[in-house]
Amino acid sequence: MEIILKEDIKGLGYKNDTVTVKPGYGRNYLIPQGFAILANTSNRKMIDENIRQAAHKAEKIKKDAESIADKMKDLVIDIATKAGESGKIFGAITALQVADALRAKGIEVDRKKVSFANAIKEVGEHKATILLHKEVQPEITLNVVAE
Repeated sequence: MEIILKEDIKGLGYKNDTVTVKPGYGRNYLIPQGFAILANTSNRKMIDENIRQAAHKAEKIKKDAESIADKMKDLVIDIATKAGESGKIFGAITALQVADALRAKGIEVDRKKVSFANAIKEVGEHKATILLHKEVQPEITLNVVAE
């Protein structure tokens, strides 16, 4: 079943992408929740027109994302947390902690845009990816230290 996404869905695609999904997933979840519409000819024409009109606006958003990415270039963020003697921390470092640390440095990022390759559960140096735009995804270094 082909559908057109109305918003970005992690692991599936970005807004206005035409993707193929299983019929049950499309009919029972994506379309009723308003995340997608059926990819028929009239909807495709409507989306093409919306894309044409939004091209200029999208370019500005991308340039803003690139300027934020330039600020993040070579950025190292220190996050202090409680840890045991072996170096394991109690719990894990969350995207909210990273977003707050970035906000303290003057960079406003939504916590939902922060992702990790693996859960951070030890003291040390780790990497986090910030999804600013589908083409701009800078990687920052997190230095997790014990309090």
